[in-house]
Amino acid sequence: MPPADTELAMLRDLGRRNRVRLKTQILLRWIAVAGQTAAALVAATVYGLVFPSGLVAITIGAAVLANLLAAFLLPATRRLSEGEAAAMLVFDVAQLSVLLWLTGGLDNPFALLMLAPVTISATMLRLPGVLLVSGLALVSVTVLWLWSRPVLSPQMVALSLPELLRFGFWLALAIGILFIALYVRRVTLEMQAMGDALAATQLALAREQKLTDLGGVVAAAAHELGTPLATITLTASELVDDLADRPDAAEDAALIRAQAIRCRDILRSMGRAGKEDTHLRQAPLEAVVREAAEPHLARGRDVVFAVGAEPGSGAEAELQPLIHRRPEIVHGLRNLIQNAVDFARGRVEIDLSWTPEAVMVTIEDDGPGFPPGLIGRIGDPFMRSRRRPGYEGMGLGLFIAKTLLERSGARLSFANGGDRLRASGDAAGGAIVMIVWPRETIEATDAGTAPNPHFLP
Repeated sequence: MPPADTELAMLRDLGRRNRVRLKTQILLRWIAVAGQTAAALVAATVYGLVFPSGLVAITIGAAVLANLLAAFLLPATRRLSEGEAAAMLVFDVAQLSVLLWLTGGLDNPFALLMLAPVTISATMLRLPGVLLVSGLALVSVTVLWLWSRPVLSPQMVALSLPELLRFGFWLALAIGILFIALYVRRVTLEMQAMGDALAATQLALAREQKLTDLGGVVAAAAHELGTPLATITLTASELVDDLADRPDAAEDAALIRAQAIRCRDILRSMGRAGKEDTHLRQAPLEAVVREAAEPHLARGRDVVFAVGAEPGSGAEAELQPLIHRRPEIVHGLRNLIQNAVDFARGRVEIDLSWTPEAVMVTIEDDGPGFPPGLIGRIGDPFMRSRRRPGYEGMGLGLFIAKTLLERSGARLSFANGGDRLRASGDAAGGAIVMIVWPRETIEATDAGTAPNPHFLP
Protein backbone atom coordinates (compact mmCIF):
# COMPACT_ATOMS: atom_id res chain seq x y z
CA MET A 1 0.00 0.00 0.00
CA PRO A 2 1.22 3.57 -0.60
CA PRO A 3 2.62 5.56 2.31
CA ALA A 4 0.17 7.34 4.59
CA ASP A 5 -0.73 10.97 3.95
CA THR A 6 1.40 12.21 6.83
CA GLU A 7 4.40 10.23 5.61
CA LEU A 8 3.93 11.55 2.06
CA ALA A 9 3.79 15.08 3.43
CA MET A 10 7.01 14.41 5.29
CA LEU A 11 8.64 13.16 2.08
CA ARG A 12 7.45 16.14 0.05
CA ASP A 13 8.95 18.44 2.69
CA LEU A 14 12.25 16.56 2.68
CA GLY A 15 13.85 18.81 0.08
CA ARG A 16 12.85 21.94 1.97
CA ARG A 17 14.66 20.74 5.07
CA ASN A 18 17.75 19.61 3.17
CA ARG A 19 19.40 23.05 3.03
CA VAL A 20 23.07 23.94 2.74
CA ARG A 21 24.89 24.51 6.00
CA LEU A 22 25.92 28.05 6.88
CA LYS A 23 29.49 26.80 7.27
CA THR A 24 29.55 25.71 3.62
CA GLN A 25 28.23 29.06 2.38
CA ILE A 26 30.77 30.95 4.51
CA LEU A 27 33.60 28.80 3.15
CA LEU A 28 32.54 29.48 -0.43
CA ARG A 29 32.45 33.21 0.27
CA TRP A 30 35.94 33.11 1.81
CA ILE A 31 37.18 31.46 -1.37
CA ALA A 32 35.51 34.19 -3.43
CA VAL A 33 37.06 36.91 -1.23
CA ALA A 34 40.50 35.35 -1.60
CA GLY A 35 40.09 35.19 -5.39
CA GLN A 36 38.87 38.80 -5.62
CA THR A 37 41.74 40.04 -3.45
CA ALA A 38 44.34 38.09 -5.44
CA ALA A 39 42.97 39.35 -8.77
CA ALA A 40 42.99 42.99 -7.58
CA LEU A 41 46.56 42.71 -6.24
CA VAL A 42 47.92 41.04 -9.38
CA ALA A 43 46.19 43.56 -11.66
CA ALA A 44 47.60 46.53 -9.68
CA THR A 45 51.12 45.30 -8.86
CA VAL A 46 52.03 42.95 -11.70
CA TYR A 47 50.25 44.55 -14.66
CA GLY A 48 50.09 48.10 -13.33
CA LEU A 49 46.42 48.57 -14.16
CA VAL A 50 44.72 51.64 -12.76
CA PHE A 51 41.32 51.37 -11.04
CA PRO A 52 39.78 52.78 -7.83
CA SER A 53 41.62 50.45 -5.49
CA GLY A 54 40.16 52.07 -2.37
CA LEU A 55 36.59 51.46 -3.44
CA VAL A 56 37.52 47.96 -4.57
CA ALA A 57 39.00 47.27 -1.13
CA ILE A 58 35.83 48.56 0.56
CA THR A 59 33.66 46.33 -1.65
CA ILE A 60 35.76 43.27 -0.85
CA GLY A 61 35.77 44.29 2.82
CA ALA A 62 31.95 44.29 2.78
CA ALA A 63 32.03 40.59 1.91
CA VAL A 64 34.58 39.96 4.67
CA LEU A 65 32.41 41.82 7.18
CA ALA A 66 29.29 39.90 6.12
CA ASN A 67 31.15 36.61 6.57
CA LEU A 68 32.45 37.56 10.01
CA LEU A 69 29.01 38.64 11.18
CA ALA A 70 27.44 35.40 9.93
CA ALA A 71 30.19 33.32 11.56
CA PHE A 72 29.91 35.02 14.97
CA LEU A 73 26.16 35.55 15.17
CA LEU A 74 24.97 32.17 13.87
CA PRO A 75 26.11 28.60 14.68
CA ALA A 76 28.26 27.03 11.97
CA THR A 77 26.09 23.91 11.88
CA ARG A 78 22.93 25.91 11.16
CA ARG A 79 21.18 25.06 7.91
CA LEU A 80 20.04 28.10 6.00
CA SER A 81 16.34 28.66 5.59
CA GLU A 82 14.82 29.63 2.25
CA GLY A 83 14.91 33.34 3.06
CA GLU A 84 18.41 33.29 4.56
CA ALA A 85 19.88 31.46 1.58
CA ALA A 86 18.19 33.84 -0.86
CA ALA A 87 19.44 36.88 1.10
CA MET A 88 23.03 35.62 1.07
CA LEU A 89 22.93 34.95 -2.67
CA VAL A 90 21.38 38.35 -3.39
CA PHE A 91 24.21 39.94 -1.39
CA ASP A 92 26.78 37.96 -3.39
CA VAL A 93 25.27 39.11 -6.70
CA ALA A 94 25.16 42.72 -5.52
CA GLN A 95 28.73 42.66 -4.16
CA LEU A 96 30.10 41.09 -7.33
CA SER A 97 28.16 43.57 -9.49
CA VAL A 98 29.64 46.57 -7.63
CA LEU A 99 33.12 45.06 -7.89
CA LEU A 100 32.74 44.52 -11.63
CA TRP A 101 31.33 48.03 -12.09
CA LEU A 102 34.48 49.42 -10.48
CA THR A 103 36.78 47.28 -12.64
CA GLY A 104 35.55 47.61 -16.19
CA GLY A 105 32.11 45.96 -16.23
CA LEU A 106 31.82 43.46 -19.08
CA ASP A 107 35.34 44.38 -20.21
CA ASN A 108 36.44 42.42 -17.12
CA PRO A 109 36.65 38.68 -18.00
CA PHE A 110 35.74 37.80 -14.40
CA ALA A 111 32.15 38.87 -15.18
CA LEU A 112 31.70 35.17 -15.96
CA LEU A 113 31.55 34.57 -12.19
CA MET A 114 28.04 36.05 -12.20
CA LEU A 115 26.89 32.55 -13.17
CA ALA A 116 28.05 31.10 -9.81
CA PRO A 117 25.29 32.48 -7.51
CA VAL A 118 22.70 31.68 -10.19
CA THR A 119 23.82 28.05 -10.24
CA ILE A 120 23.79 27.82 -6.44
CA SER A 121 20.30 29.36 -6.24
CA ALA A 122 18.96 26.82 -8.75
CA THR A 123 20.15 23.97 -6.51
CA MET A 124 19.11 25.44 -3.14
CA LEU A 125 16.01 27.57 -3.61
CA ARG A 126 12.45 27.13 -4.74
CA LEU A 127 11.18 28.86 -7.87
CA PRO A 128 10.57 32.37 -6.39
CA GLY A 129 14.10 32.49 -4.97
CA VAL A 130 15.62 31.26 -8.24
CA LEU A 131 13.70 33.93 -10.17
CA LEU A 132 14.86 36.62 -7.72
CA VAL A 133 18.57 35.75 -7.92
CA SER A 134 18.53 35.09 -11.67
CA GLY A 135 16.57 38.27 -12.37
CA LEU A 136 18.98 40.35 -10.28
CA ALA A 137 21.96 38.78 -12.08
CA LEU A 138 20.38 39.49 -15.47
CA VAL A 139 19.72 43.14 -14.55
CA SER A 140 23.27 43.47 -13.22
CA VAL A 141 24.99 42.22 -16.38
CA THR A 142 22.74 44.48 -18.46
CA VAL A 143 23.75 47.53 -16.36
CA LEU A 144 27.40 46.49 -16.58
CA TRP A 145 27.10 46.24 -20.35
CA LEU A 146 25.66 49.74 -20.63
CA TRP A 147 27.59 51.54 -17.89
CA SER A 148 30.76 50.94 -15.84
CA ARG A 149 34.06 52.57 -14.85
CA PRO A 150 36.89 51.62 -17.23
CA VAL A 151 40.17 50.11 -16.15
CA LEU A 152 43.21 52.08 -17.35
CA SER A 153 46.51 50.70 -18.59
CA PRO A 154 49.83 52.01 -17.13
CA GLN A 155 49.79 54.48 -20.04
CA MET A 156 46.35 55.69 -18.81
CA VAL A 157 44.55 54.22 -21.83
CA ALA A 158 41.11 52.76 -21.21
CA LEU A 159 41.03 48.99 -21.71
CA SER A 160 37.79 48.09 -23.41
CA LEU A 161 36.45 45.51 -25.83
CA PRO A 162 35.03 46.42 -29.21
CA GLU A 163 31.34 47.17 -28.93
CA LEU A 164 30.35 44.08 -30.89
CA LEU A 165 32.34 41.82 -28.55
CA ARG A 166 30.83 43.56 -25.50
CA PHE A 167 27.37 42.89 -26.88
CA GLY A 168 28.29 39.26 -27.60
CA PHE A 169 29.66 38.83 -24.05
CA TRP A 170 26.46 40.32 -22.59
CA LEU A 171 24.30 38.07 -24.77
CA ALA A 172 26.32 35.01 -23.76
CA LEU A 173 26.00 35.88 -20.07
CA ALA A 174 22.27 36.56 -20.35
CA ILE A 175 21.64 33.27 -22.15
CA GLY A 176 23.91 31.47 -19.70
CA ILE A 177 22.01 32.84 -16.69
CA LEU A 178 18.67 31.76 -18.12
CA PHE A 179 19.88 28.38 -19.36
CA ILE A 180 21.73 27.45 -16.17
CA ALA A 181 18.83 28.55 -13.97
CA LEU A 182 16.36 26.40 -15.93
CA TYR A 183 18.64 23.41 -16.57
CA VAL A 184 20.15 23.13 -13.10
CA ARG A 185 16.77 23.61 -11.44
CA ARG A 186 15.22 20.87 -13.59
CA VAL A 187 18.02 18.45 -12.75
CA THR A 188 17.80 19.36 -9.05
CA LEU A 189 14.04 18.79 -8.98
CA GLU A 190 14.46 15.37 -10.59
CA MET A 191 17.17 14.44 -8.08
CA GLN A 192 15.00 15.57 -5.18
CA ALA A 193 12.02 13.64 -6.54
CA MET A 194 14.17 10.54 -6.92
CA GLY A 195 15.54 10.90 -3.41
CA ASP A 196 12.06 11.38 -1.93
CA ALA A 197 10.71 8.43 -3.90
CA LEU A 198 13.57 6.19 -2.78
CA ALA A 199 12.83 7.22 0.80
CA ALA A 200 9.18 6.28 0.22
CA THR A 201 10.32 2.93 -1.20
CA GLN A 202 12.38 2.18 1.89
CA LEU A 203 9.41 3.25 4.03
CA ALA A 204 7.07 0.89 2.20
CA LEU A 205 9.52 -2.01 2.46
CA ALA A 206 10.14 -1.30 6.15
CA ARG A 207 6.38 -1.36 6.78
CA GLU A 208 6.05 -4.69 4.97
CA GLN A 209 8.97 -6.11 6.94
CA LYS A 210 7.43 -4.90 10.21
CA LEU A 211 4.23 -6.74 9.37
CA THR A 212 6.23 -9.89 8.75
CA ASP A 213 8.15 -9.47 12.00
CA LEU A 214 4.90 -8.79 13.85
CA GLY A 215 3.71 -12.25 12.86
CA GLY A 216 6.67 -13.73 14.68
CA VAL A 217 5.87 -11.75 17.80
CA VAL A 218 2.26 -12.93 17.68
CA ALA A 219 3.35 -16.56 17.29
CA ALA A 220 5.71 -16.24 20.26
CA ALA A 221 3.01 -14.58 22.38
CA ALA A 222 0.51 -17.32 21.52
CA HIS A 223 3.02 -19.97 22.52
CA GLU A 224 4.02 -18.29 25.80
CA LEU A 225 0.45 -17.48 26.89
CA GLY A 226 -0.91 -20.92 26.12
CA THR A 227 0.16 -22.47 29.43
CA PRO A 228 -1.18 -19.73 31.78
CA LEU A 229 -4.49 -19.67 29.90
CA ALA A 230 -4.79 -23.42 30.22
CA THR A 231 -4.16 -23.08 33.98
CA ILE A 232 -6.83 -20.36 34.25
CA THR A 233 -9.31 -22.53 32.35
CA LEU A 234 -8.63 -25.57 34.58
CA THR A 235 -8.85 -23.53 37.79
CA ALA A 236 -12.09 -21.86 36.66
CA SER A 237 -13.60 -25.28 35.88
CA GLU A 238 -12.75 -26.49 39.38
CA LEU A 239 -14.27 -23.34 40.88
CA VAL A 240 -17.50 -23.94 38.96
CA ASP A 241 -17.73 -27.40 40.57
CA ASP A 242 -16.79 -26.15 44.04
CA LEU A 243 -19.30 -23.29 43.93
CA ALA A 244 -22.27 -25.37 42.85
CA ASP A 245 -24.11 -24.27 46.02
CA ARG A 246 -23.49 -20.58 45.26
CA PRO A 247 -25.08 -19.85 41.87
CA ASP A 248 -23.86 -16.23 41.59
CA ALA A 249 -20.22 -17.09 42.24
CA ALA A 250 -20.46 -20.19 40.05
CA GLU A 251 -21.80 -18.04 37.20
CA ASP A 252 -18.82 -15.68 37.50
CA ALA A 253 -16.38 -18.61 37.50
CA ALA A 254 -18.08 -20.03 34.40
CA LEU A 255 -17.71 -16.63 32.68
CA ILE A 256 -13.99 -16.56 33.53
CA ARG A 257 -13.61 -20.06 32.05
CA ALA A 258 -15.49 -19.11 28.87
CA GLN A 259 -13.40 -15.98 28.34
CA ALA A 260 -10.16 -17.87 28.97
CA ILE A 261 -11.18 -20.46 26.37
CA ARG A 262 -12.01 -17.63 23.96
CA CYS A 263 -8.58 -16.03 24.53
CA ARG A 264 -6.94 -19.41 23.92
CA ASP A 265 -8.77 -19.83 20.62
CA ILE A 266 -7.90 -16.31 19.47
CA LEU A 267 -4.22 -16.76 20.32
CA ARG A 268 -4.19 -20.15 18.63
CA SER A 269 -5.57 -18.59 15.45
CA MET A 270 -3.12 -15.68 15.61
CA GLY A 271 -0.30 -18.08 16.34
CA ARG A 272 -1.04 -20.06 13.19
CA ALA A 273 -1.03 -16.84 11.13
CA GLY A 274 2.15 -15.66 12.79
CA LYS A 275 3.90 -18.96 12.15
CA GLU A 276 2.86 -18.81 8.53
CA ASP A 277 4.24 -15.28 8.15
CA THR A 278 7.47 -16.09 9.97
CA HIS A 279 8.36 -19.58 8.80
CA LEU A 280 6.88 -19.85 5.32
CA ARG A 281 9.84 -18.27 3.52
CA GLN A 282 9.15 -19.99 0.23
CA ALA A 283 6.00 -20.88 -1.67
CA PRO A 284 4.81 -21.81 -5.17
CA LEU A 285 4.78 -18.93 -7.64
CA GLU A 286 0.97 -18.89 -7.80
CA ALA A 287 0.63 -18.73 -4.00
CA VAL A 288 2.93 -15.69 -3.75
CA VAL A 289 1.14 -13.85 -6.57
CA ARG A 290 -2.29 -14.66 -5.12
CA GLU A 291 -1.14 -13.36 -1.74
CA ALA A 292 -0.10 -10.09 -3.42
CA ALA A 293 -3.43 -9.84 -5.26
CA GLU A 294 -5.63 -10.80 -2.31
CA PRO A 295 -6.44 -7.22 -1.09
CA HIS A 296 -7.73 -6.33 -4.58
CA LEU A 297 -9.79 -9.42 -5.46
CA ALA A 298 -13.05 -7.99 -4.10
CA ARG A 299 -12.95 -4.53 -5.64
CA GLY A 300 -15.51 -5.09 -8.37
CA ARG A 301 -13.09 -6.31 -11.07
CA ASP A 302 -12.78 -9.83 -12.44
CA VAL A 303 -9.21 -10.90 -11.60
CA VAL A 304 -8.30 -14.04 -13.56
CA PHE A 305 -5.17 -16.16 -13.11
CA ALA A 306 -3.59 -18.20 -15.92
CA VAL A 307 -0.85 -20.56 -14.72
CA GLY A 308 1.39 -22.85 -16.75
CA ALA A 309 4.84 -23.46 -18.17
CA GLU A 310 5.73 -21.87 -21.49
CA PRO A 311 5.11 -24.21 -24.46
CA GLY A 312 8.20 -26.12 -25.43
CA SER A 313 9.86 -25.71 -22.03
CA GLY A 314 10.32 -29.46 -21.65
CA ALA A 315 9.14 -31.99 -19.09
CA GLU A 316 11.60 -30.77 -16.46
CA ALA A 317 9.86 -27.34 -16.40
CA GLU A 318 6.31 -28.63 -15.98
CA LEU A 319 6.44 -28.38 -12.18
CA GLN A 320 5.54 -24.93 -10.85
CA PRO A 321 8.65 -23.25 -9.41
CA LEU A 322 9.00 -22.72 -5.68
CA ILE A 323 10.13 -19.12 -5.13
CA HIS A 324 11.37 -16.97 -2.27
CA ARG A 325 8.48 -15.27 -0.48
CA ARG A 326 10.09 -11.92 0.29
CA PRO A 327 8.32 -8.73 1.40
CA GLU A 328 9.76 -6.71 -1.50
CA ILE A 329 8.40 -9.16 -4.07
CA VAL A 330 4.94 -9.32 -2.51
CA HIS A 331 4.75 -5.55 -2.05
CA GLY A 332 5.99 -4.80 -5.59
CA LEU A 333 3.50 -7.19 -7.20
CA ARG A 334 0.71 -5.83 -5.00
CA ASN A 335 1.32 -2.27 -6.20
CA LEU A 336 1.27 -3.34 -9.85
CA ILE A 337 -1.93 -5.34 -9.38
CA GLN A 338 -3.51 -2.41 -7.54
CA ASN A 339 -2.66 -0.13 -10.46
CA ALA A 340 -4.22 -2.58 -12.94
CA VAL A 341 -7.41 -2.93 -10.86
CA ASP A 342 -7.64 0.86 -10.46
CA PHE A 343 -7.74 1.40 -14.24
CA ALA A 344 -9.45 -1.77 -15.47
CA ARG A 345 -12.94 -1.48 -16.87
CA GLY A 346 -13.95 -4.91 -15.67
CA ARG A 347 -11.17 -7.48 -16.04
CA VAL A 348 -7.57 -8.03 -15.00
CA GLU A 349 -5.64 -11.08 -16.16
CA ILE A 350 -2.50 -12.26 -14.39
CA ASP A 351 -0.48 -14.77 -16.43
CA LEU A 352 2.11 -16.85 -14.58
CA SER A 353 4.57 -18.78 -16.70
CA TRP A 354 8.08 -20.16 -16.54
CA THR A 355 10.86 -21.79 -18.52
CA PRO A 356 14.00 -23.59 -17.35
CA GLU A 357 15.77 -20.20 -17.41
CA ALA A 358 13.18 -17.63 -16.30
CA VAL A 359 10.00 -16.96 -14.31
CA MET A 360 7.48 -14.52 -15.80
CA VAL A 361 4.47 -12.67 -14.37
CA THR A 362 2.35 -10.63 -16.79
CA ILE A 363 -0.36 -8.29 -15.49
CA GLU A 364 -2.89 -7.05 -18.06
CA ASP A 365 -6.03 -4.96 -17.73
CA ASP A 366 -8.76 -3.90 -20.13
CA GLY A 367 -8.52 -0.21 -19.26
CA PRO A 368 -7.38 2.72 -21.40
CA GLY A 369 -3.73 1.67 -21.29
CA PHE A 370 -0.64 3.82 -20.84
CA PRO A 371 -0.34 7.09 -22.78
CA PRO A 372 1.96 6.11 -25.70
CA GLY A 373 4.20 9.14 -25.24
CA LEU A 374 4.89 8.30 -21.60
CA ILE A 375 5.62 4.57 -21.78
CA GLY A 376 9.36 5.22 -21.77
CA ARG A 377 9.07 7.27 -18.57
CA ILE A 378 6.87 4.90 -16.59
CA GLY A 379 8.43 4.23 -13.22
CA ASP A 380 9.76 7.77 -12.79
CA PRO A 381 8.70 9.18 -9.41
CA PHE A 382 5.98 11.80 -9.07
CA MET A 383 4.72 11.41 -12.64
CA ARG A 384 1.08 10.68 -13.45
CA SER A 385 1.69 7.86 -15.88
CA ARG A 386 -2.01 6.96 -16.38
CA ARG A 387 -5.01 9.22 -16.16
CA ARG A 388 -8.58 8.52 -15.29
CA PRO A 389 -11.32 10.98 -14.33
CA GLY A 390 -11.50 11.30 -10.56
CA TYR A 391 -8.18 9.52 -10.02
CA GLU A 392 -5.24 11.33 -8.48
CA GLY A 393 -1.78 9.79 -8.27
CA MET A 394 1.86 10.73 -8.48
CA GLY A 395 3.33 7.61 -10.09
CA LEU A 396 4.92 6.82 -6.74
CA GLY A 397 3.28 3.39 -6.48
CA LEU A 398 4.70 2.31 -9.84
CA PHE A 399 8.10 3.68 -8.89
CA ILE A 400 8.08 1.76 -5.60
CA ALA A 401 6.99 -1.44 -7.36
CA LYS A 402 9.60 -1.07 -10.08
CA THR A 403 12.40 -0.32 -7.61
CA LEU A 404 11.55 -3.19 -5.25
CA LEU A 405 11.16 -5.76 -8.03
CA GLU A 406 14.33 -4.68 -9.83
CA ARG A 407 16.25 -5.02 -6.58
CA SER A 408 14.95 -8.57 -6.33
CA GLY A 409 16.56 -9.29 -9.70
CA ALA A 410 13.56 -8.71 -12.00
CA ARG A 411 13.36 -6.87 -15.30
CA LEU A 412 10.16 -4.91 -15.96
CA SER A 413 8.65 -3.83 -19.26
CA PHE A 414 5.54 -1.74 -19.89
CA ALA A 415 3.37 -1.80 -23.01
CA ASN A 416 -0.17 -1.48 -24.34
CA GLY A 417 -2.15 -4.47 -25.58
CA GLY A 418 -3.56 -3.02 -28.79
CA ASP A 419 -5.21 -5.73 -30.85
CA ARG A 420 -3.31 -8.56 -29.17
CA LEU A 421 -5.35 -11.43 -27.67
CA ARG A 422 -5.03 -12.59 -24.09
CA ALA A 423 -4.45 -16.22 -23.17
CA SER A 424 -8.19 -16.42 -22.50
CA GLY A 425 -8.97 -15.35 -26.08
CA ASP A 426 -10.24 -11.87 -25.13
CA ALA A 427 -8.82 -8.75 -26.72
CA ALA A 428 -6.12 -7.21 -24.52
CA GLY A 429 -6.41 -3.53 -25.37
CA GLY A 430 -5.24 -2.18 -21.99
CA ALA A 431 -1.95 -1.85 -20.17
CA ILE A 432 0.54 -4.71 -19.89
CA VAL A 433 3.27 -5.03 -17.27
CA MET A 434 5.67 -7.94 -17.66
CA ILE A 435 8.05 -8.98 -14.87
CA VAL A 436 10.82 -11.44 -15.67
CA TRP A 437 13.20 -12.99 -13.13
CA PRO A 438 16.17 -15.21 -13.98
CA ARG A 439 15.17 -18.51 -12.43
CA GLU A 440 18.30 -18.84 -10.32
CA THR A 441 17.59 -15.41 -8.80
CA ILE A 442 14.10 -16.06 -7.45
CA GLU A 443 13.78 -19.84 -7.18
CA ALA A 444 14.09 -21.34 -3.71
CA THR A 445 16.44 -24.31 -3.58
CA ASP A 446 17.00 -27.07 -1.08
CA ALA A 447 20.17 -25.32 0.04
CA GLY A 448 18.09 -22.85 2.01
CA THR A 449 16.51 -19.50 1.66
CA ALA A 450 19.45 -17.16 1.93
CA PRO A 451 18.78 -13.53 1.07
CA ASN A 452 18.91 -12.68 -2.61
CA PRO A 453 22.28 -11.04 -3.38
CA HIS A 454 20.54 -8.78 -5.92
CA PHE A 455 18.48 -7.12 -3.19
CA LEU A 456 20.14 -4.42 -1.11
CA PRO A 457 17.99 -3.34 1.86
